[in-house]
Amino acid sequence: MVGKEALKVAENTFGPNHPAVATSLNNLASSYRAQRQYAKAEPLYKRAQAMMEKAAAPDHPAVAMSLNNLAEIYRVQGRYAEAEPLYKRALVIMEKTRGPYHRNVATVLGNMAKLYKKMGRNSEAEQFEERARRIFSRKQ
Repeated sequence: MVGKEALKVAENTFGPNHPAVATSLNNLASSYRAQRQYAKAEPLYKRAQAMMEKAAAPDHPAVAMSLNNLAEIYRVQGRYAEAEPLYKRALVIMEKTRGPYHRNVATVLGNMAKLYKKMGRNSEAEQFEERARRIFSRKQ
């Protein structure tokens, strides 16, 4: 219940459309995702993404993380066609805002590799895995 309380405090303190509320939404959604309560997590990620796009910018790293997180829910549920464009957009945003060697870029690449393996696109999966591995092995 801590996540719900934090969300309520953020909404009461900052208003319903503040980036701090989006962060609380993302955190609560991540908690639900960890518990495999995807139906509860999905609308929270969607709301957080929409809020961040309005409050920050459509190419803000927080938007990318919301996209990645939503794509993760779709991937684990076998909703591959819905996950792929979200991962792709998250990757473009992360590369643009964080650079091609940032750990968050590697995270998205790794998640895309998992998706492509599930889709039987092993060659693409291996390319993304290798690129993620190279990024993670760099000294940051």
